Amino acid sequence: MSNGLPPNLAALCQAIHNVSEEDRPYSGEIEDDIEAEGETLPADSIYDVSQLQEHLLDASKGVTNETDKEYRRLMKQCVQFLKENKLIQEDDKFFSKSPNALVPFCICAWIMHECDEYDFDRTEKPTTTPRASYNHAQKMRAAMTYAFGRLHGLGSLPWHESELTGKMVGNPSVSETVATYMTSLRRRKVRVGETATSARAITQETLLELYKFNNKPEVAMVKEYTPGSRKATKEPHEWGGARARRLLTLAYVLSFLCLLRFDEVLKIQMHDIEWVSDTCIKLTLPFRKTSQFGGIKPFYLHLFPPHLAYLCPIRALANWLEVADIEDGFLFRKIASGDRVSRENIHMTSECFLEMFRNNLLDIGIDSAPYGTHSFRCGGCQWLYSCCRWGLIRICDWGGWSTEFSNLTIVKYLISYADEPAERREDYMNPNRPPALKCFSCGRTCHCI
Repeated sequence: MSNGLPPNLAALCQAIHNVSEEDRPYSGEIEDDIEAEGETLPADSIYDVSQLQEHLLDASKGVTNETDKEYRRLMKQCVQFLKENKLIQEDDKFFSKSPNALVPFCICAWIMHECDEYDFDRTEKPTTTPRASYNHAQKMRAAMTYAFGRLHGLGSLPWHESELTGKMVGNPSVSETVATYMTSLRRRKVRVGETATSARAITQETLLELYKFNNKPEVAMVKEYTPGSRKATKEPHEWGGARARRLLTLAYVLSFLCLLRFDEVLKIQMHDIEWVSDTCIKLTLPFRKTSQFGGIKPFYLHLFPPHLAYLCPIRALANWLEVADIEDGFLFRKIASGDRVSRENIHMTSECFLEMFRNNLLDIGIDSAPYGTHSFRCGGCQWLYSCCRWGLIRICDWGGWSTEFSNLTIVKYLISYADEPAERREDYMNPNRPPALKCFSCGRTCHCI
């Protein structure tokens, strides 16, 4: 690839940066986008793939085979587009360990061609031209992040100029150029009526309803495995047995209280948990996506009072270990047929957990579509702030976020358009509205926050 900026990419550069005020992203949004995109890669995404490359890449893809297949398809599509539009030469190697400085612009050009109302040469597309959704644009970018970060060992390091060599280094998909364009594209998509997706936060009320359902006598009864022919379940709630529901309850609680992602919770092992006393455990994660090389502060979790039993980590852990018969290895094992806990030391996948979680929501009559992998992280953050009245610095320290507040990731969890309002707007100033749920700690029933 040429280091000079071709005329068509020069037009693209103007299209990215010369936008209207209503479409111009704030600097905080761009920083937030870069951080969020970096977090999409698995925690162990930086590899030296110079040796045993094929074996390492296959063993450490970090995504399912189907996702890997889809990303590779998009990679081929990207290269084909770039060559057809002469943005790269036929013999150029677009994906490499040393990307050209123009790669972020090429990524934007490809996404713009597929998803935007304008093409990368700033010409407006005819109204009859199909345009892919913002969701598809995110998938296209994720394929680029995966290609450079995972397959070529560049990890989630943001794209920047090296102070030593003066060359651009890092992952070009995690760059200010791509982040600026994606943020602007999202605004335009929302303005024309396309609904952007975001995981809805789980609430303590929903967790209470899940706890009540999962502890109904007819649902919570642990049954012995009886071999037999497989048959279709007669009742909707028969998707999971008592053991599966105890596993879910513990995963819910740890995700909610410790502000963890699904994959972080599911990879917890028995040696990560230390019993400090009969009423307190110490949870130390070996890694997190925001702390890939250790040095993670432990979580000290205590026994909650009876009225908060549905959020109590000690009760949830004891109930799960009582039926799981696990002494070492992964805490959250696969659930085999007949509600049996797998003897293999393999943790449950995020896909399997998400499916069970959504089935559990359907048990209590809640539409599961808006909920995703960040629902507990968002919900826990809101609960600590609104119900427990924690300050922002305390929440950031607990959740492992920076307390410099130059990159307010926490705001995404406290305020989200996908969440349902806690109360009706018409009741905001109503002095005669019913009292809130009584707090057993301070005794208050007012709506003050």
